[in-house]
Amino acid sequence: MKGCPELGWGVPMTQGGRFVAAKQRPLPVIIMADVSGSMDVDGKIDVLNQSIAEMYRAFATADAGRGAIHIAVVAFGGDQAYEHQPLTSATEARWTDMAAVGRTPLGAAFELVTEMLTDEQVVPVRAFHPALILVSDGEPTDEWEEPLERLLASPRGRSASRLAVGIGPELTDRARAVLRRFIADDELDVFDARDVDRIPAAFRWVTVTVTRRVNSARPNEVGVIPPDELAEFEA
Repeated sequence: MKGCPELGWGVPMTQGGRFVAAKQRPLPVIIMADVSGSMDVDGKIDVLNQSIAEMYRAFATADAGRGAIHIAVVAFGGDQAYEHQPLTSATEARWTDMAAVGRTPLGAAFELVTEMLTDEQVVPVRAFHPALILVSDGEPTDEWEEPLERLLASPRGRSASRLAVGIGPELTDRARAVLRRFIADDELDVFDARDVDRIPAAFRWVTVTVTRRVNSARPNEVGVIPPDELAEFEA
């Protein structure tokens, strides 16, 4: 027997009369991180770097029995979006800090993530539904609506768990509305990190949500934990 598709994970296979453990299915996690110049204010970029680094460490040691967490970071700032960290197994990934500069090209980030999700060399067909996390402290400075529509219309973008974190006291209602458009789920809201000290709690929320999925018997069926149910992760 080669696998158990009903459960969404592999079981031991036979090879030359020997049992061989089935390779774990990847669960891709892609962080879209705002590194515009405003993230340098009040130390937001420093706390963001520290929080993502802690999340990397938590994923590296997570008991991922049903799948293997793979993580990438797409940074967007200045005039471009780029892969700050390519999609890599969490057990092998090593974090390097980001720097803040320039404008907020969110549309470019949406385009790049769509390309990643549709490239089977990056996200294989056998992967679980991805988790996409958008972190921003301001309004987009490029055309973002059509790129977002293309992301949400793509099979993996549509099926993804989508989480959003709004950072800083200057976050406008329009910027928050953009984050809600990305989530596209009436039952979820943006994680409010207006106080910079709440950024670590936001990434504990991300960590718990992803590890809960990967340890489930059916990772594709596990929903996102609403932020207002995670008060215990504020400590």
